[in-house]
Amino acid sequence: MVPVKKEGIILRKTELAFESEGVLNPAVIQYKGKIHVFYRAVAKNNFSSIGYCVLSDYQTIETRFSSPVIIPESEYEKHGVEDPRIVKIDHLFYLTYTCYDGINALGALAISKDLKSWKKAGIIVPKISYKKFQLLAESQGPIAEKYKRFNKLATGYEKDKDVFLWDKNLVFFPRRIHGKLYFLHRIRPDIQIVGIENIENLNPDFWKDYLLQFQDHILLSPKYDHESSYIGAGCPPIETEHGWLMIYHSVHDTIEGYVYSACAALLELDNPEKEISRLPYPLFKPGEKWELKGEVNNVCFPTGAIVEDDTLYIYYGAADKRIAVASLSIRELLKELLHYTS
Repeated sequence: MVPVKKEGIILRKTELAFESEGVLNPAVIQYKGKIHVFYRAVAKNNFSSIGYCVLSDYQTIETRFSSPVIIPESEYEKHGVEDPRIVKIDHLFYLTYTCYDGINALGALAISKDLKSWKKAGIIVPKISYKKFQLLAESQGPIAEKYKRFNKLATGYEKDKDVFLWDKNLVFFPRRIHGKLYFLHRIRPDIQIVGIENIENLNPDFWKDYLLQFQDHILLSPKYDHESSYIGAGCPPIETEHGWLMIYHSVHDTIEGYVYSACAALLELDNPEKEISRLPYPLFKPGEKWELKGEVNNVCFPTGAIVEDDTLYIYYGAADKRIAVASLSIRELLKELLHYTS
């Protein structure tokens, strides 16, 4: 197993209204010698916005803004903007997040040139009912039974409200591959992958064709016991000499409820739709008091990472209440992953 050091909590909630209930699930990027952290900030009644702070090193806060930098502005995100991830591709920063309207949770995108001014591109995943999704996705044959279990929502919503298939954990690769933008997304229980020429291509016709070949786009499916309920994309993939290092989360059910762990896999550099290997055990899982007890117990939810020399720092939401960081040797992790090539 790869030795992992849990460095501890770096960010907690404050008395400020927008983050009085919790801070969690940060997007993290290095830029101009600083570490920039965009995090989910939770106010009363579970309304979320995105807060911002700057670190001078991997754990030391230099500046923390007293108001959110991205807030709900449209009907589709009126109940919150959640769980951001960030990459820089060419000259633009791509910040993805989950928008929530009280019923639907869908992946959305905001773009910036300077990390200060953000232009929202809106929802970029399909807005589709489960019934229509099933009809399209099963054109190649039956899909896994868990798709029905997790996505066929109970009735009871207001009749005039659209109920869409939840599609979350939207995470871009940090560069184009063969000229294409690639991103991960998650319709439970699996992780899917998309490759496109431009963001503008993500229209209803694209998604119809994509869903007609849905099973071809499943990147990872639950395989081991710690993944037995479902999995989801975590940090933006990290380019290494051996492939794209993918830090993701897994979920398994216990008598005390779901347990969320951080996991690792390796994808081909030139063909990120192909898995090279994955660890057959969690990279790390809840064990510290601040990971075991919170708004949601038993959660390590990785969403951001940086590399400094041989050290990989993984930033994660701990028990849906606070933000922590863990560190490990990226060389040792890659060596371990290469033991499990398929």
